[in-house]
Amino acid sequence: MPYPYKNEITGTELVAEYAPLIKGKTILTTGVSPNSLGAHYVETIAAGQPKLLILAGRDLTKVNQTAEKVNKAHPDVQTRVVQLDLNSFAAVRKAAAEVNSWDDVPAIDVLMNNAGIMAVPYKICEDGYESHLTCNHLSHFLFTNLIFDKLLASTDKRVVNVSSGGHWFSAIRYADLNYDGGETYEKWNAYGQSKTANVLFSLGLANKFGDRGMLAYSLNPGSILTNLAGHLDFAPGGDIDKLDRVSRLTASPFGWMEKEMLTHDQGVATHIFASFDPVLKDHNGKYLLEKARVADYYVDPVHPHAISNIEADKLWDLSVKAVGL
Repeated sequence: MPYPYKNEITGTELVAEYAPLIKGKTILTTGVSPNSLGAHYVETIAAGQPKLLILAGRDLTKVNQTAEKVNKAHPDVQTRVVQLDLNSFAAVRKAAAEVNSWDDVPAIDVLMNNAGIMAVPYKICEDGYESHLTCNHLSHFLFTNLIFDKLLASTDKRVVNVSSGGHWFSAIRYADLNYDGGETYEKWNAYGQSKTANVLFSLGLANKFGDRGMLAYSLNPGSILTNLAGHLDFAPGGDIDKLDRVSRLTASPFGWMEKEMLTHDQGVATHIFASFDPVLKDHNGKYLLEKARVADYYVDPVHPHAISNIEADKLWDLSVKAVGL
C-alpha cells in the first residue's frame, strides 16, 4: 500500500499490511472499555496475531468484556487484564507493580496510552492535581516510567500517547495548573492542557531515550463518536457550542474547519500506524494526524507550544516532581 495512505484508510486494512510486524508482539493498552477507541484498537490488531494483549482500565468488568470479545474472535491470542485507575498515583503504582511481577512477560513491545477523559466538571484528584492533567498525562507518565524496563527489553519498543486537535486550546499552565481552585476553570481549556502534555511527553521520551532505541509518538485520531463524549451536552448552548467558542477564542483551525466524522475503524488507523509502521523510525517524537500520516508542522494544525523541546523539558521536570519519581 502506498505511503502516505489514502484518505479512507482503515485500521483493518493496516493490520492486514502490518501482520508480519504485529505477529508475536506484546501490546499493553490503557482505556479499553467497550465502544472506546482503545477497545477497537485491540480488537482490530488481534487479527494480526500478537502474542499477548494486556488490557488496562479502571473498571475490570468493562475491561473483561473487551477481553472476552477478543478471545471469542481470536482464541489463539492471549489476553491479560490489569486494573489501572488513573485518578490515583497509588493505584497506578499498584498496577505497574503487578505488570512488573509477571516474569512470563519479559518485554512490552508497544505501550498504547489511550485512556483519557474529556471536558468533565472541575475536580482535584487525591494527589492534588486537576483531573484532566492527572488522568490524561501525569498518571500515564508515572505508569510508563514504572514499567520502563519492560519497554527497554523489547527490540522494537514504542510508546504512543493519544492526544487530539484540542491541544491547540492551551499550553501548559505552569503558574496555574489547578485553575485557581476552579475560579479560572474552563473544561475545554483543561482538556487542551492535558492534550498538549501528551504531545510533549512523546517528544520528551524521544529526546531522552531515542539513543536507546525508544520510539515515541503522539496522535490525533480525528473526530469519532465514542463513549468519551457520552457525558457531553449536545443541546444548543451546551458543551459543543462551548467547544466551538473556545476554538474560535484560541484561534484554533478547528473552529473554522469542516468537521469530518470518522468511523471507529478509520479512527484507530493512526493508532495502528503509530504502533507498527517502520517508516516512523525516521520520525521519532512526532505528532501524527488522523488517516495515518505524519503531521507537517509548517502546514498542518499543530500548535508550536506542543512541539517545543524547551516545553518538553519543562513538562518532564514538572511531571517527575508531581508524581514523586
